[in-house]
Amino acid sequence: MASKKKGFFLFRWIKRMFLGNHNEVVDLLQEEQMQTPFKTMAKKFLKKKTVIFALTVFVLIFAFVLIGPYYWKLDLSEQDSTLTNLPPGYNMMAVPKEMKGNAVDIAPGGTFGFGIDGNGKIHSWGTTRITEKIDVADIPEEVLNAKITKIAAGFDHMVALGDDGQLYVWGNTRLQQGNFTSDMKKDQKDGWNIIQLEASTQFSAIVTDEGNLYLWGNKNQNDINVTKKYQGKIAKVALTANHYVSLMKDGTVVYTGSKGKGNPLASVPKALKGKTVVDIAATSSAVAALTDNGEVYVWGTTVRGEGEVPEFSVPVKGIYGGRYHFTALLEDNSVVSWGNNKYGQTNVPEKLLQGEEEIASVYVGNHQNYAITTDGDVHTWGLKGFLLGTDDLGRDMLTRIVNGGQVTMTVGAISVVIATVIGVLLGGLAGYFGGKVDLLIMRISEIVGGLPFIPFAMILSAVIGSRLDANQKMYLIMVVLGVLSWTGTCRLVRAQILAQREMEYVTAAKAMGIKEKVIVFRHILPNVFSLLLVSMTLDFATCMLTESTLSYLGFGIPLPQPTWGNLLDGANNSVVIQQYWWRWVFPAAIFGLCTVCINMIGDGLRDAVDPKSNER
Repeated sequence: MASKKKGFFLFRWIKRMFLGNHNEVVDLLQEEQMQTPFKTMAKKFLKKKTVIFALTVFVLIFAFVLIGPYYWKLDLSEQDSTLTNLPPGYNMMAVPKEMKGNAVDIAPGGTFGFGIDGNGKIHSWGTTRITEKIDVADIPEEVLNAKITKIAAGFDHMVALGDDGQLYVWGNTRLQQGNFTSDMKKDQKDGWNIIQLEASTQFSAIVTDEGNLYLWGNKNQNDINVTKKYQGKIAKVALTANHYVSLMKDGTVVYTGSKGKGNPLASVPKALKGKTVVDIAATSSAVAALTDNGEVYVWGTTVRGEGEVPEFSVPVKGIYGGRYHFTALLEDNSVVSWGNNKYGQTNVPEKLLQGEEEIASVYVGNHQNYAITTDGDVHTWGLKGFLLGTDDLGRDMLTRIVNGGQVTMTVGAISVVIATVIGVLLGGLAGYFGGKVDLLIMRISEIVGGLPFIPFAMILSAVIGSRLDANQKMYLIMVVLGVLSWTGTCRLVRAQILAQREMEYVTAAKAMGIKEKVIVFRHILPNVFSLLLVSMTLDFATCMLTESTLSYLGFGIPLPQPTWGNLLDGANNSVVIQQYWWRWVFPAAIFGLCTVCINMIGDGLRDAVDPKSNER
């Protein structure tokens, strides 16, 4: 029975502490009810709308950088030359309305796409700017006036075929992408019939109905020679990033270039011997072959899962290659993709996966997939774009901002904890014992406080920084920031203890024989905790700014490990400021917003702690 009464009393006490006693009638003429210091401070703190707004924004940012890395996982080795400096947006597969229900041909590029509608008109979408002066969306007038029947997208250029057999090239043509060979010109005069048009990294290819293959473009980096004995026998060609493989009219697959020695693409699987190949496709460094009985064989450099061919419930009737993935169209009209799935390029829509749509053709780009139905509708899956754009190495800015924020906040928080522990310990001893102890600690504090922190950290980084990796350097910065930032906390705690040690409760504790260290750390320090909380809040923002300053100057945490500071290193480049604004605007915005909110919270706490703030 006693335990029930005790539990009921505890419940009523908690209710009164947080909600107040609403059963009692309070006389308005009576003095204001007594409240605990914590409740008074919390009430004053929560009165200001600006402080509540700052606290809400900071909590959201904190949750964002705390939980975000589980969804936007960081790969420090990540880089992709085909995705560099892309602006924010999800437009890479934004097929124009004019093509929906009227699509004839699609040419997916790395970050853009081109298509032909039923009227022979060309449409473009996505990030089409190649360089500062070159934009593949600037289609030549002669192409716009011609009736285009086929189109192909390379890394930095476009190729189109008119109904009169005329070839058109635009985009980057500085590396002979638009220079046709003499054999091509001769065959064109004789009236060629082009059955395949392809484009890749700085080179292009065509196959005629007579079995001739022609390649042109950058010969220095690409094997675009054709062994003469194979001319007149080629049915189809598959282009990788720098090489190609040919499907012969007799159903065999041959590396018909001149650099086959030691090339894994030239090592055609022995399992294909005696089998008839009906289709081939290529990724950046691998080739897939489809036999007449619907089997798929993959060879070459398959480091991204391209070689992990799934088991098909029905035979395959067509195969297509992206940068690191393959897509297959099955005889039951279903579509299957496999390989690298970083950007969702193997996440086939459920309708296509189940074969519910009648597919007329499939087109695959670097990280994009397009499927055109017999009604002309277009289905897409894969990389749509990047919400905050990419940097100069093709890395997602959102991923780096999220993970960089976690590093910056961690450094700031740990540094504040170290500084607070040292400051409270030394400040408590100096304030309570005074005398020589106070004199010694204050002289040490003055020496440490007189050190110019940023130059000192830069010298330290230059001396031993080259011997440390990114994680070790992060720990070093935490320790240095904490060890050199305790002086302000020490003075604050000392001043408060000098005032508190003369209070009656300290005298009473001494009279009761309580040990001095217990008096300092168990009785006096809790009474100065509110001021200490304000100091820690403001120091948190200061430590974050200091770490970011060092990283921005190149003496902090080095790349590729992101922090909010080193993400702003592009801001000292006029080209980045003018053309790639998203590389510095977004990190600066979230960092600035975070520090402003922390300072506003600190100011709100300081006003809440001050008993005279209501009088001002």
